[in-house]
Amino acid sequence: IAEMLDLLKDSDSVELKLTVPEHDQRSAVAALGMDPLDAQIRQVFFFETPDLALDKLGVVVRGRRIQGKGDDSVVKLRPVVPTELPAELRAATGFRVEVDALPGGFVCSGTLKRTLDVGEVKKTVAGERPVRKLFSKQQRAYFAEHAPGIELDELATLGPIFVLKLRFTPEELGRRIVAEMWIYPDGSRVLELSTRAATNEAFQVAAEARAFLGSRGIDLSGEQQTKTKKALEYFAGALKNGS
Repeated sequence: IAEMLDLLKDSDSVELKLTVPEHDQRSAVAALGMDPLDAQIRQVFFFETPDLALDKLGVVVRGRRIQGKGDDSVVKLRPVVPTELPAELRAATGFRVEVDALPGGFVCSGTLKRTLDVGEVKKTVAGERPVRKLFSKQQRAYFAEHAPGIELDELATLGPIFVLKLRFTPEELGRRIVAEMWIYPDGSRVLELSTRAATNEAFQVAAEARAFLGSRGIDLSGEQQTKTKKALEYFAGALKNGS
């Protein structure tokens, strides 16, 4: 707790997360009154080496297509220590330091995001333009600093993951919950529930969210899964097997 408090005081926000075990997902959707038809469709692509070298370095490189919106790209580093980040990076447009907290642990990440025009990610994964063009000069510098010797244009495309994202505000809780269903090509699913809070209210919001979800019969003790880790391992395995 002391370590988390130390990170929180220099972070921009905290996101409280919970993944729901697959066998409980249907009942959780019903208990929370979620309507899949209200969800936004997304496609997520990761750019990685076949042996997941970036993951070992704590670097995530991602492109995303969003229904009804433009595309975006992200270079993320985790874990980070907020006080050790350069002031120029902290002040950069699209940069956020956030603590992700979930049952059993937490991690602080530094994410540099760029908004793109519709179709840019689709053209890139189709091989019509180099991967590096998805990323700004500042993103490329951020990547190069933390992944020395690895070139963006040499990365393999892993994906896509089909994602349904739903935002809703339960009246009892009085704050917005985001539900993301990540659907993998083998039919497996990860359902993540999250809510974002200011750093000075993280513990209060966590207690309120736990109480609300518990009252709806949501299992808070299930094994937690990481959406990105599962995606990387799945597609890296498919590359290895030539599928």
